[in-house]
Amino acid sequence: MANHPSALKRIRQNEARRIHNRYYQKSMRNAVRKFRTLENKKEATEQLPKLYAMIDKLAKRNMIHKNKAANIKSGITKFANSLS
Repeated sequence: MANHPSALKRIRQNEARRIHNRYYQKSMRNAVRKFRTLENKKEATEQLPKLYAMIDKLAKRNMIHKNKAANIKSGITKFANSLS
């Protein structure tokens, strides 16, 4: 167990940040899941920029890796283009 006050504070900070980051990661996953249930191409193309912004923001803040963000964006773009 950590004895130094700075180490104890770091443990508290890490836990708070972990919970904060998990919330945003889960929100992004839910948004992608909801996006993949769409059946209307017009609606999908309207929601695509918002989803891109959410994913880019997570990648910028290092909550997800930039390559993972690129893979997700590629997948949802392919999905949107496949709709009729």
